[in-house]
Amino acid sequence: MIAATNIDLKAAIEAKAFREDLYYRLSVFPIVIPPLRDRRDDIPKLADYFIAKYCAEMKKPVKKLSQESLKLMDRYHWPGNVRELENTVERAIILCESRYIGPEHIAIRIPTDQDIRLREDAGLKEIGQHAQMQAERALILRVLEQTRGNKRKTAEILKIDYTTLFEKLKRYNIEASRN
Repeated sequence: MIAATNIDLKAAIEAKAFREDLYYRLSVFPIVIPPLRDRRDDIPKLADYFIAKYCAEMKKPVKKLSQESLKLMDRYHWPGNVRELENTVERAIILCESRYIGPEHIAIRIPTDQDIRLREDAGLKEIGQHAQMQAERALILRVLEQTRGNKRKTAEILKIDYTTLFEKLKRYNIEASRN
């Protein structure tokens, strides 16, 4: 028998939400598989596997992920793990008519600062992500003001690439033509 769960069974046992005897009956040979977000190197390999699978099923020529798509997939949190990745790739194969799968074919969205709503039950990771985004946005605005909108100088002061600055301007909805 193979059983899977995404909850901490030992914590559930302590909380009296799972039977200890059942845990020991099932836990003969435990296999712990970390979530996809903790195995970023697996994303391109799994995506290629699913691309080949669905291209064959749909009788379409094999496609490749564009570099932008790979970057987007690498930045995504994948709360649905490998199943979500598989569904994302299948949808992309259905939508994509060209040789390369672009970000427009991928049904994932990286949350922006405005998207994150700190719920009462927000975890430390979400709160930290929100705080980091707020701090980054404020610093970019301050340095842009200091440099009178000079983006090259702003990137230099922030010690980031010019293209990274543009990505952050877009992400944080900062007007590129600040003077």
